[in-house]
Amino acid sequence: MAHQANPNERVIDRDRTDMPRLSQFIREHRKDILAAWETFARELPSTGSMDVAALRDHAEAMLDSIAHDLERPQTEQERVEKSQGGRDPAAEAELSAASKHGLGRAESGFSVEHMLAEFRALRASVISLWREEQRHAGPDELEEMTRFNEAIDQAIAESLARYIREVESTRERFLAVLGHDLRTPLSAIITSTQFLLETAQLTNEQRDIVAGMERSGHRMTELVRDLLDLALTRLGGGIPLKRGEMDMGALVRDVVAEAAASNPDTRLDVETSGPLHGVWDRARLAQALSNLVGNAMQHGSHTAPITLSARGDQPGVVTVSVTNEGPPIPADQIGGLFNAMKGSAKGRDRRHLGLGLYIVDKIVEAHGGRIDVRSSEAEGTTFAVSLPR
Repeated sequence: MAHQANPNERVIDRDRTDMPRLSQFIREHRKDILAAWETFARELPSTGSMDVAALRDHAEAMLDSIAHDLERPQTEQERVEKSQGGRDPAAEAELSAASKHGLGRAESGFSVEHMLAEFRALRASVISLWREEQRHAGPDELEEMTRFNEAIDQAIAESLARYIREVESTRERFLAVLGHDLRTPLSAIITSTQFLLETAQLTNEQRDIVAGMERSGHRMTELVRDLLDLALTRLGGGIPLKRGEMDMGALVRDVVAEAAASNPDTRLDVETSGPLHGVWDRARLAQALSNLVGNAMQHGSHTAPITLSARGDQPGVVTVSVTNEGPPIPADQIGGLFNAMKGSAKGRDRRHLGLGLYIVDKIVEAHGGRIDVRSSEAEGTTFAVSLPR
């Protein structure tokens, strides 16, 4: 929607009978400016054997856009909006030249630093060439220079935004493909170790080695699953669900039995109350609860029990909680617990990717539920998941 100028708003513009000199200069010296752009870009290590067209990319279109911007009236409000990253409404319908440039540089393997250096070179080449002709700069020339810098800054913002989106999308696609391709050989490894454990005549030492291989295969499978889930959520697909009638109490007991088998020295208690039936994705909730139990084992007290409770006392809602004793979570860290690939807090194991709680949060979100965290020295730490039936 076009900007409606306020009649009381001052319009920053010169006499429309004369074309602003800087825009005219940009159009007349386009070849010189593009040559300077190409020379600089060719010196960057990312360019390799790129031809002239690839090096100049969308620079010519960006120069036209900047010249056009200098020629149109601009109010103080529009200037403020531009300084805050707003785009020309006329350009909203399609990808701008600057955005296309950012996309092209991401696909060509440019770093952010190299792409920003290109814009610095573009700005410097225009200013230096124009300064040679403008020996005495007056208020009009200073105004045009201000607007030129604003246009360059806007182009940088658009280009950088598109560059970042493309890089992030590429990374997530890579994770998805990598995770998918790893599942087949991992499945073969696990199947082979299970076959050996069941049928082969192994010594005790050999059985321990093969059993360790099987556990490592399962652990790697869990990591691959987490990477795939991360890729799904980052690409906008969300966690896929396969809902069905189930009993939350039975699920909690199954999760505890599996965790106890792998961690015989850890005491795990179960508490249930109220009706616990609902329509959920059993496999996904088992994944979420297993992650919460694993988190409690990793960060909680190694001598105190971990309690899993499932309560269906409230109408329409079932709440599942995992509680452990131990050092409380600092209040300033609770808000970032569910971030993907979060930096490890002091004392936490830096060998882990930090995806466990992120995946829990996304599974709960996919079910339309919520997760709350309480942590204190007196009451321990509790992760409470509330799910609509």
